[in-house]
Amino acid sequence: MNPGTPFDSARTHAFAATSSFAGVPAARLDDLQGARAVIVGAPFDWGTSYRAGTRFGPKAIRESDYFAADAYRPHLPTGLNALEGVVDIGDIELHPGDIEGDLELITDTVEQISAAGSIPIVLGGDHTITYANATGVARVHGFGEVALVHFDAHADTGETTGYGTLYGHGTPMRRLVESGAVPGNRFVQIGLRGYWPGPETVAWMKDQGMRGYMMTEIEERGLRPVVEEAVTYAGADASGVFLSIDIDVVDPGMAPATGTPEPGGLTSRQILDTVRRMARELNVLGADIVEVSPPYDGPGGITALLANRIVLEVLNGLAERDAGVSS
Repeated sequence: MNPGTPFDSARTHAFAATSSFAGVPAARLDDLQGARAVIVGAPFDWGTSYRAGTRFGPKAIRESDYFAADAYRPHLPTGLNALEGVVDIGDIELHPGDIEGDLELITDTVEQISAAGSIPIVLGGDHTITYANATGVARVHGFGEVALVHFDAHADTGETTGYGTLYGHGTPMRRLVESGAVPGNRFVQIGLRGYWPGPETVAWMKDQGMRGYMMTEIEERGLRPVVEEAVTYAGADASGVFLSIDIDVVDPGMAPATGTPEPGGLTSRQILDTVRRMARELNVLGADIVEVSPPYDGPGGITALLANRIVLEVLNGLAERDAGVSS
């Protein structure tokens, strides 16, 4: 990324965004203007295993907002404008196919945002990028000191990809544990379901101390007590928390535009309320929203719009925390 030209990546890549999130001010990576939070796009889909298209995610998430691009979104329940103190530095200029090189570019960018005292909000991109995003935050706030709350249908703890390589959207959480950036006992996973991974990987996760909540448990116990446990667990003795939201945690009837849809997930209402609560009650050091694949979206771009609102709810939770709102 050229720090002087936030949206010039669109000159190189047609899939890159050309405008900022909700009209927040554009900023340079080397001049973040003391921002509370920084939006950055990572248009990356070379880690997918089934349906690609998430390189178009950051652009779609930004452009799905139907309000005027005026950086003013007062939250109806609170009256707070979640966009105050937020800037957008555009999309990172990545190199399609260069997985390891691009992961390092993303890591360096997130690290610079964190080192400036701002909270990075990364628009993905497939879930491979969370390895880079959380590593960038951990470089600033301490390896082994950052907790990660992971919303997903899938655990993303594969030993390798289906092709025998280390980096892909099914492996980032394992890479984070193995690198020490986020130890297993600081992981909380919410919304797991379906038919992967197998028993050997599940046993490895248990050995690492990873805490996982399957949709079957959420259905039996209710989402609220699960979130209460997750907040307590993630906040204990950690310097802060990284939130990673895979859009496929939501039922594909409400969020069809994703690479590996799995029926039976959270509702859009549940994910919006939950991420806002997490951002309000935890010391959030960074977040990403990943796996939005616009070529597979439904009428009106419903998945991209939901992802846009997830970002706004995270930002509103941060604003509530700053304002001292406790519930």
